Amino acid sequence: MSMNNGLVMTAGFAEFPKDTSLHEVYRMIGCVMIVDKETETIHDISFTFVMELSNQFLANLLRGVCLQNGLDEVKKRLKESIQVPGIGAIQYAIQQAYDRYCELK
Repeated sequence: MSMNNGLVMTAGFAEFPKDTSLHEVYRMIGCVMIVDKETETIHDISFTFVMELSNQFLANLLRGVCLQNGLDEVKKRLKESIQVPGIGAIQYAIQQAYDRYCELK
């Protein structure tokens, strides 16, 4: 078995909307996603938030989500649990990381 135990790492980035304070402070968000290729689940995920609590909350929310049917479950969890400015940028960064994962399959 390979050293990474069937795990792959992908990343996606998105710009926060220009009319938000998040854009003024952070401008971009990055999402690094580690996926277990065998089970097609999110093994771990991290975001470039300066606020660690935001990063931890998102990671705990999405860790273990199965990606076999796309991002439906990810979108559902985000919609039910997150109400912050710039959520669209978060979703887009995740989409970018997911699209790169699909290229590896």
